[in-house]
Amino acid sequence: MFTTNPFSDLAVVISPDVMQAYVIIMVLLVIGGTLLDVMHKKSAQYFFENAEKAKKAATREVSGAEKGSIALQTLTNEILTSSEFCNPKRRLSHLLTMYGFVFFVATTAIMIFAYPTAGDATPGILPLLWHLGALSLCVGGYWFWFGIRVDLMSEGNPWYHIVRADLFILSLLATCSFALIWSVTQGSGAGWFFFVLFIASSTVLFGGVLWSKFAHMFFKPAAAFQKRVTVADGSRENLPELADRTNPADRDRHSMELLKDAPMDMGLGIKREAPHHY
Repeated sequence: MFTTNPFSDLAVVISPDVMQAYVIIMVLLVIGGTLLDVMHKKSAQYFFENAEKAKKAATREVSGAEKGSIALQTLTNEILTSSEFCNPKRRLSHLLTMYGFVFFVATTAIMIFAYPTAGDATPGILPLLWHLGALSLCVGGYWFWFGIRVDLMSEGNPWYHIVRADLFILSLLATCSFALIWSVTQGSGAGWFFFVLFIASSTVLFGGVLWSKFAHMFFKPAAAFQKRVTVADGSRENLPELADRTNPADRDRHSMELLKDAPMDMGLGIKREAPHHY
């Protein structure tokens, strides 16, 4: 099962052209939904205005080579390894979900466009990555939903407390869950039922970009890069620079005598206890 292309068997009933057209429509829905989200929330306008404000407040100019280094750091930290998450469980959950989604979507497109029929010899690695990607997403996603969410851990809300912002994670979980069940039950009477649920949930996922956090994945890299640039050019998003206690001017700028010799690292503080309540 894990090395069988589920879409090639489907081609006996549904034309590969129809499957390919569906994928193209989903891509167009994501592009259109993202553009509408940008216009509705004015995210791009805010981003560029903030960048211009940072340029005016900069104390030094960042060279092109330095920006290239910053882009590489952003790629390896915020994007590929999600280093912005302080909670190791949340970080691992995010990585499982993110990489699972990438492998699932990429292998789906490759199998539908390059190996759409049973006559095409699909490399075994593709369906294997498709199944493993869906499983990885389910592990990370269900772990997040039942044990890591802020409103579940801190606010004490039950796991079935659903708001509109949950559209993305729930449709994502439904898509991969029904895809796996469809793959297992393909060829039986129940297979078509789960295939319909798979298509319905994926349509909600890719068609509901405007009402979900889907577009967030496109803004996050740009925001992370810009944040690093503001640190490098000295603008620091109008935040004060961290004090250097070896500098007498920094050391004596506090009006309270107690703070002059206070260590920069005060200890774990609020992180000492998990946020299970307010």
